[in-house]
Amino acid sequence: MSFSSNSSIAKVRSLNHLVLTRALLRVRPGMRHTTFSSGAGDTKTERHALVFGTQKINLHVKGREFELKAAKAQPGAADLCFLVDEDVEMVAARLCNQRADVEVLEGGGVVERTGARSRLRSVYVRDPDGNLVE
Repeated sequence: MSFSSNSSIAKVRSLNHLVLTRALLRVRPGMRHTTFSSGAGDTKTERHALVFGTQKINLHVKGREFELKAAKAQPGAADLCFLVDEDVEMVAARLCNQRADVEVLEGGGVVERTGARSRLRSVYVRDPDGNLVE
């Protein structure tokens, strides 16, 4: 994950999932629609995703987006989740210590989330355009 050509925070291994804001939910050919829950207690939310192979596209429905999301969640906006080869705590520490121009969200630390294939330990930031990067 790097926001400029001369500074690298972590080596990206692959894309885990992306999130698209859609006006409507529609299943695409060759993709399986699935639902899953995130959050707990009063903040538990049913979410939707399109799954194909080992990849997943999470969907936000316009007007019913959940947190965290792009700064301007609108149809066509996307959030990205990358897998890195390094310990996520080290990535979070580098972001907090080396990048004064990048705000680490969710209290500046690592949080547990649902990835394309399993639970993940994630750190969230926004790119210069306000898109969410996990």
